[in-house]
Amino acid sequence: MSLPPPPPGPLPLRWRRRRPTLLGLCTEGLYRVSGNKTDQDNIQKQFDQDHSINLVSMEVTVNAVAGALKAFFADLPDPLIPYSLHPELLEAAKIPDKTERLHALKEIVKKFHPVNYDVFRYVITHLNRVSQQNKINLMTADNLSICFWPTLMRPDFENREFLSTTKIHQSVVETFIQQCQFFFYNGEIVETTNIVAPPPPSNPGQLVEPMVPLQLPPPLQPQLIQPQLQTDPLGII
Repeated sequence: MSLPPPPPGPLPLRWRRRRPTLLGLCTEGLYRVSGNKTDQDNIQKQFDQDHSINLVSMEVTVNAVAGALKAFFADLPDPLIPYSLHPELLEAAKIPDKTERLHALKEIVKKFHPVNYDVFRYVITHLNRVSQQNKINLMTADNLSICFWPTLMRPDFENREFLSTTKIHQSVVETFIQQCQFFFYNGEIVETTNIVAPPPPSNPGQLVEPMVPLQLPPPLQPQLIQPQLQTDPLGII
């Protein structure tokens, strides 16, 4: 069941603390609409100093936090999806039979370094939840994969041969989002349809950007990450 959209305009701090899931997941254009660059940079700076930053007290918008999250993965020394596994993922994505294709991808993702695997599962689970609210936020699994695959895979965009595989790269990330339960929680394969979200408004400035606390994943450094990621107490991810 879809959540109702949040009301426009500034929201009282008490209301934002009580309804963080609604505010975050239902933000129109989440991960597509850019946030304030100054706020985004400040979030990244504060997060580098303290991984337990309080985003509510920082009075930042959802899109600024979303931008900081994407920038975090873009700035990592290596992509979250290891380069060494890109060829296998692309070949598996070409398998015609859906069930065989999904099982092949599931075996490949098990080859991720444990740290990468935990964070990848965390991110994909969040993106799956965002996609479930696509009637409100206009962000389907397809739209989210377009926004995230370059950040999560970071291919060589200067390589001309790569240009012919961009759609396959995107389809890999889209499949992980759509089949999140199957890949990470022993769920069943879900039947998917091509969801076409309504076109975004002509004036992006009219998009509502409510504020919400959104917990960023910890740095991808084994010595700094706990073996198991903690569940987000606020229910955002």
